[in-house]
Amino acid sequence: MAQLILLRHGQSVWNAANKFTGWTDVDLSKKGEEEAAAAGKQLADVDINVVHTSDLMRAQRTAKIVMQHNQVSNNYPTHEDYRLNERHYGALQGLDKDETRAKYGAEQVHIWRRSYDVPPPEGESLAMCAERTLPYLSEVILPDLDAGKNVLVAAHGNSLRSIVMNIENLTKDEVLCLEIPTGTPRIYSYENGLFTRA
Repeated sequence: MAQLILLRHGQSVWNAANKFTGWTDVDLSKKGEEEAAAAGKQLADVDINVVHTSDLMRAQRTAKIVMQHNQVSNNYPTHEDYRLNERHYGALQGLDKDETRAKYGAEQVHIWRRSYDVPPPEGESLAMCAERTLPYLSEVILPDLDAGKNVLVAAHGNSLRSIVMNIENLTKDEVLCLEIPTGTPRIYSYENGLFTRA
């Protein structure tokens, strides 16, 4: 039985500053480094055979910190791919979330942030994000799991929401309430093509 470990990166400097980040390549905050280290200690005894990250620094650094705490894994490949990147927030990237709510209204911002198929201006909806994450899941991650490998995926709130929606068969309404906290491993057992939340 293989394990799939989904991990949203630790808090970034723009998370801390309450800004829409999207594809902007910002680093972890001090708290984010601590969250990654705590996740690493939690996973220290898991034999992780392969690591997948987005091509953004905050996810890559999270994975690196986690693996520095691992006591059993060695010679594991790490794959970086833009398909695991956060949703592109388009014209909202870099804007303060509270100021954006004041300008457009809290309800509109909530729709942009949490709806399945309504993108922010010039950005991606969760459905659009899924159009790149789910092929990566089926073409790259699933073959690792089918080979019996334990897989760590260090990515982002929305790229992971799209994956969780798929493997847990969530509806468009159910995914609205799905929160993926920073630095907290979400672990699944995988056997015979089926995922079970650990």
